[in-house]
Amino acid sequence: MKRYILAMAFIIMCAVTCPLTVAAWDYDPDIQEQMDADNINITVNGMTLNVAGASGQVLEVVSLTGRKVASVKIESQSQRVELNIPKGCYILKIGKVVRKVSLR
Repeated sequence: MKRYILAMAFIIMCAVTCPLTVAAWDYDPDIQEQMDADNINITVNGMTLNVAGASGQVLEVVSLTGRKVASVKIESQSQRVELNIPKGCYILKIGKVVRKVSLR
């Protein structure tokens, strides 16, 4: 009888402490932002950036020391951006998309 009570107590304790799962139909607002981030494409050719899929957003260029060196509003679906900054490594940020690039 003691084993039965201990087993039931163990099962109940496990059931109470298990994390709850989220139903598949729950809405997550971050999913849309994540999908938008997956569509943004940044390519680098020398000191020229080609940005696609970021219309209406702002491209920020930050040095590795954390100083913002440039900020450009992306006006079209596919835009070419000429950077007039020293050669080196920089961090590019558009919305939630962050990339480290080397400009040569």
